[in-house]
Amino acid sequence: MPARTPPTVRLRRLASRLFKLREAQGLSREDVAERTGINPATLYRIEKARGRPQARTLQALLALYEVEPAERVQLLQLLKDAGRRGWLQAYENELPEEYSAYIEFEDQAREVWNYESLYIPGLLQTEEYARAVIPGGMPALSPDEVEQRVAVRMERQGVLRRPSPLHLWAICDEAALHRVVGGVQVTREQLLHLVEMAKLPNVTLQVIPFDAGAHPGMPGSFVVMNFPADPSVVYIDSMAGDLFLEEEAEVRRYSGIYEHLRAVALSPAVSVDLVRCRAEACE
Repeated sequence: MPARTPPTVRLRRLASRLFKLREAQGLSREDVAERTGINPATLYRIEKARGRPQARTLQALLALYEVEPAERVQLLQLLKDAGRRGWLQAYENELPEEYSAYIEFEDQAREVWNYESLYIPGLLQTEEYARAVIPGGMPALSPDEVEQRVAVRMERQGVLRRPSPLHLWAICDEAALHRVVGGVQVTREQLLHLVEMAKLPNVTLQVIPFDAGAHPGMPGSFVVMNFPADPSVVYIDSMAGDLFLEEEAEVRRYSGIYEHLRAVALSPAVSVDLVRCRAEACE
């Protein structure tokens, strides 16, 4: 059964701060309930980021915890921003909730470690490759839905070129380079695009060659998202559904797998050479 969709990064940050403020005051959830009337179960959900507090509830907690005025303003603004999706708002009603959550996490992350076994990583795809690969993987989508997904994918790529860009470490199996998607010309242009994107200082590309043999990434793709001041999240897109893993042990396990994949993959320079050679073979 798929894990629940996680809250936004901002809501997780607010929850963590409220928990620390209560602990600093030496109060139990029952103590807070006695003084504010907030149900302990409700407070538990707030502190676990499983529920978004109402503004008056947050104000009552901040008053009880004797939070300084400047921080009160910051935390109230954090609550206000918790549901903000920026450019994604134009598409949000049409996208699955899990995908919207993923995009919000990606936008707030400091760095993303992406491993792909069969696809070119989404942040590095050309428009034509995306237009071919999306309906290939999701044949039930209508043409309009495909175009919408393509537009969203292209918008997502803005995180790599913004003033404070996302740092992307992308590892893909060599199989992704050999799969012809959208025809030979589209595939060739995609591979050449990979070579160009790898020149960005915030993008690292590695390829696991066929002769590396069996490796721990073979069961499927996954993404580890690391944030400036929040716990990391692992995302897995599978046939069983989208999974978000937030437990420390789970994140540590997948981070360890990623480190192993870095070790068995070709160096970034040799990887780019392999991609370039494969593009030439498509001519």
